[in-house]
Amino acid sequence: LPTTTYRTPDFLAAAERLGFDVTVASEEASTLEGLNPSGLLTVDFDNAASAVERVKEFARRFPVDAVVGADDETVIVSAAIAEALGLPHNSADSVLAARHKPTMRRRLDEAHVPQPRFRLFSIEEEPSRAASAVAFPCVLKPTFLAASRGVIRADDATRFTEAWRRIEKILAEPDVQRRGGEWSREILVEEYVPGAEVALEGLFREGELVTLALFDKPDLMEGPFFEETIYVTPSRLSEEAQQSVRDTAARAAAALGLRHGPVHAELRIPPDGPRVIEIAGRSIGGLCSRTLRFGTGMSLEELLLKDALGLDVAQEKRESRAAGVLMLPIPGVGKLEEIRGAAEARAVRGIEEVTISAHLGQRLVPLPEGSRYLGFVFARAESPERVEAALREAHRRLEFRIRA
Repeated sequence: LPTTTYRTPDFLAAAERLGFDVTVASEEASTLEGLNPSGLLTVDFDNAASAVERVKEFARRFPVDAVVGADDETVIVSAAIAEALGLPHNSADSVLAARHKPTMRRRLDEAHVPQPRFRLFSIEEEPSRAASAVAFPCVLKPTFLAASRGVIRADDATRFTEAWRRIEKILAEPDVQRRGGEWSREILVEEYVPGAEVALEGLFREGELVTLALFDKPDLMEGPFFEETIYVTPSRLSEEAQQSVRDTAARAAAALGLRHGPVHAELRIPPDGPRVIEIAGRSIGGLCSRTLRFGTGMSLEELLLKDALGLDVAQEKRESRAAGVLMLPIPGVGKLEEIRGAAEARAVRGIEEVTISAHLGQRLVPLPEGSRYLGFVFARAESPERVEAALREAHRRLEFRIRA
């Protein structure tokens, strides 16, 4: 669990409900690690060899039965640790392919999986020259960042250069360079794919990718930035379209070599059929997993922990009610000074929870430079339409005062 992840409370709550002993491995040392040596561990997420030796030493004192990587930042090191301990895992090669967008694109291309056309550039290249080598509209992006950070649409050469320079600044940040290494010297340019976008949450069972949920994204994401807003499940696509999405996601996972654990895929649906935008060997990010309940109320985190330990989860189906989440976008750069309307938003019929993750006094940075949200709003109702309406009304009632 990276120290910056949203996922820590939900994974720890899931482990407690299931009665599992859990060790939290993070990249920064906790002041309580000495008092809880079996429950807290510091590992270097950027150095898999070092992390493996650290956990092997730990496991000699405290045996480990499963390894779960919560976010993009941990999937590569988690696979390496699980392999070293002889536990079920995706191969290091497959998770690296899912983590590094150009490698993913090449693997999908070799397997003839539908996706955008693409071209990889060195950051050392002159952007005006790079612009002359691509077709417009296109999308520029870093090759390893998540949550749409640094993803920018360009409709002409001038906007291409502007986008390139913004991404350059993001990639020059010390923390980004530390995480990306050589990848922080790359910019990927992809064909812009029009159409609706969906997100598929899946889990491998006996080698087959099973869909846990298919989310519609009712807000058209046309750029120039691609901030996530509303997810709603079940999907309102036709069954034929949904099956095409499932088949395409399964082909993509197979092309990367993913065979174990959760998969999160993002696909666009132009008239000629689904195309893969992203696929990751992890579960859905942020707090969005709270939209999903299985069986008699099991959370996604409980499902993932049981699956990681080899327990049978095949019969656990998503609840039948429609559900959705609104990721509250940051409207501008500045310090958060006031939050209004939270009680009014919670009073909207169908709204289950309004979680403001930003705190007063915090400096906020929107996309494409930023990677966080103001918070999350969750809803359940009898239909996807009512869920979407509840989320939009709750958003309308919220007001955030930000001083530049």
